[in-house]
Amino acid sequence: MRKLLMLAIIFVISLSTVAIFSQTTFAEEESSGANTSGGVVVQSIPGPTLAQKISERTSASWSWYIVRGSGIIAAAALIILMLSGIGLVTGHTFRFLEPITAWASHRALGIVMGVSLLIHMFGLLFDRFVPFSLITLFVPWLSNYQPVTIFGLQLGSIYVALGVLSFYLTVIIVAVSLIWVEKKPYLWKITHLLSYIVMAFVFIHTLYLGTDFTHGIVRWLWIAMGVAIAVISLYRLWRSKSL
Repeated sequence: MRKLLMLAIIFVISLSTVAIFSQTTFAEEESSGANTSGGVVVQSIPGPTLAQKISERTSASWSWYIVRGSGIIAAAALIILMLSGIGLVTGHTFRFLEPITAWASHRALGIVMGVSLLIHMFGLLFDRFVPFSLITLFVPWLSNYQPVTIFGLQLGSIYVALGVLSFYLTVIIVAVSLIWVEKKPYLWKITHLLSYIVMAFVFIHTLYLGTDFTHGIVRWLWIAMGVAIAVISLYRLWRSKSL
């Protein structure tokens, strides 16, 4: 369990280190003749300054950065939620945290994920690259963004639809956990099983639509964490049947 928690922390740190801006320095070596020693002269390149470029880029793409950042936070929170939730059931989490602290942290992470999802979705309303409306945000399969066809079968924007369905399932889980965790424990337990479906939906949604998950080490980290969650979930299921 300790190794899994370390992997989760490394995963969050890796996702957070995304390079957004780059800076280029122009220099030219001066060679003047026999009487002048060589040196480096930094030339002034005509055009907007770096600060102006950053300002223009931010003003034009601020919504994209918000959508991108909130999506990463929501994905990272979901991974930690799944690990800590399974750890609460199996008892492994209590090796590192007191029971009250562990439950409070798990509950706080659920709220963080829910808020991040709301920011992620509403930020799309202001995105200039991918046009979304309230209807396409909250009704699955109404969006035309990246339609999918498999073996001639048109599935529409299934990756977007999985994200929308994940949002509704997350709202149900968080609401039941905040309101009925003590009054209706059986209902809370049943709805918490939906978290495995949320994890599967979010995994596919992020893998194919996440800007930072399209290639490179971040994509492989996400795949590795998805496989790890699947293995741990199967272990938790096997353990519950063996008790």
